[in-house]
Amino acid sequence: MKPYLVVPLVLLASLFTASGVAAVTRGWVLPFHRRRVRAPRIYGWGQLIVAFALCWQSVFGLMTSDSGAGPAGTLIGSAILVAGLVVMMTGRLARGPRKDGGTP
Repeated sequence: MKPYLVVPLVLLASLFTASGVAAVTRGWVLPFHRRRVRAPRIYGWGQLIVAFALCWQSVFGLMTSDSGAGPAGTLIGSAILVAGLVVMMTGRLARGPRKDGGTP
């Protein structure tokens, strides 16, 4: 993987990490997601999983060895990414009203 692909992935992962930490610790969600997210802490954990998957893919994308670790690592990273998206959707589709103390 080329550096011009790794740098945007790491920047995107850092934004997901910051937003995920804010959602997990404070229940704060970005303003354009507030209406749709019903469980901000679950949504935040999903963002942290997605950030980890992006970092995982950038690390294994840099591996260009013939051992096969690069393609297998990016495949595992893709599976982690899908799992994070499922957790984020769970936070959006949770039943019941929003809990107090979250973002208005």
